[in-house]
Amino acid sequence: MLTHFLAALPAFFAYFGVAAALLAVFLLVYVNVTPYAEIALIRTGNPAAAVSLSGALLGFAMPVANAIAHSDTLADLAAWGGVAGVVQILAYLAARHTFPQMVQDIPAGKVAPAIFLAALSFTVGLINAACMSY
Repeated sequence: MLTHFLAALPAFFAYFGVAAALLAVFLLVYVNVTPYAEIALIRTGNPAAAVSLSGALLGFAMPVANAIAHSDTLADLAAWGGVAGVVQILAYLAARHTFPQMVQDIPAGKVAPAIFLAALSFTVGLINAACMSY
């Protein structure tokens, strides 16, 4: 039991490291795609920014978790993580196009559009994860 655990530990750290890097890259890209500064807004206590960014992170993490569970290689994980990131950015852009006022509402702290965006991100992430059954 202990031998098996110790043998699997390097793979755990490798997959965890790649997933953490994917998450960091996604977060960096996402906060630069949105026209408002989520991190600064969250630091000031803006619940709308926290809800919308949390939804995007969860929506991205679900397909990455699925890719970890099914990937044979770290390159496979990285590729599917890239797909997940692109899909989440496209979901945000679709929401922004559909609800253009959202770019003013979220910085203003209006939670309703943020909840919608978070739910959209979560839903897209769930479907994205399900599509990664290979």
